[in-house]
Amino acid sequence: MANVTTPQKMLRILDLIEDSPIPVTTEVMLEQLGFTRSTLYRHLKSLSEAGLISSIPDTGFTFGPRITELDYKMRLRDPLISAARPVMAELAKSEHGVALLCRRYRDRVLCIHQEAGDISFRSNYERGLARNLFRGAASRIILAYLSPATINRLYAKFPGEFAAAALGHSAAAARQTLRQIRQQGWEVTEAQVTQGVTGIAAPLFDMRGDILGSLSLTIKAQDLTPTNRNHLIERVRFCSAIIRTAIRQD
Repeated sequence: MANVTTPQKMLRILDLIEDSPIPVTTEVMLEQLGFTRSTLYRHLKSLSEAGLISSIPDTGFTFGPRITELDYKMRLRDPLISAARPVMAELAKSEHGVALLCRRYRDRVLCIHQEAGDISFRSNYERGLARNLFRGAASRIILAYLSPATINRLYAKFPGEFAAAALGHSAAAARQTLRQIRQQGWEVTEAQVTQGVTGIAAPLFDMRGDILGSLSLTIKAQDLTPTNRNHLIERVRFCSAIIRTAIRQD
């Protein structure tokens, strides 16, 4: 513990609160984190004063109002969201689905923006919801563009998840499957996250050509037919290209 810096200790507190379905008491923190009581109280005071956490009497600690404020400012100022919002709105409206903008976060994928075009259809992949890298088109297209070293690390950590998602029963097989997805430049999955729902995704890249995230269109499974399949795939890829161009111009 002596080598853990103060910022790292604070992040561990936030991680513990994030992973808990209920407010976290100081006693649970002491047990889980191994901090001394004085160290824990000092960091809780700093995080509380910053508004990042809040205490509920006789209940424990949860996230504070500063988190909500930061989320609001992110939605206003994030250049990726700003570039994608009008494109996503038009895509969702014209194709009667839900457009999702996702980014990789640690070893998972996070939805950072959603646009719905059909009030009769809703996606349960809401903004702020994290999912794994292995299921759903929005996640798998990001996974496909990660480096071989990163894929090897992920396979060593999650071999069962790779196998369950039909990505391969070895690191080499997983890399081959992901190479095929990368070569075609898009991914389509059906009912991998939600029954009766199909996802179509294309990658988004930063200025250096590294994977930044994904744009996906979620529709009812019956709305994807042999007749419109290629059209929808190309629409998502075209919209992804527009967003990439807008980011470069900014």
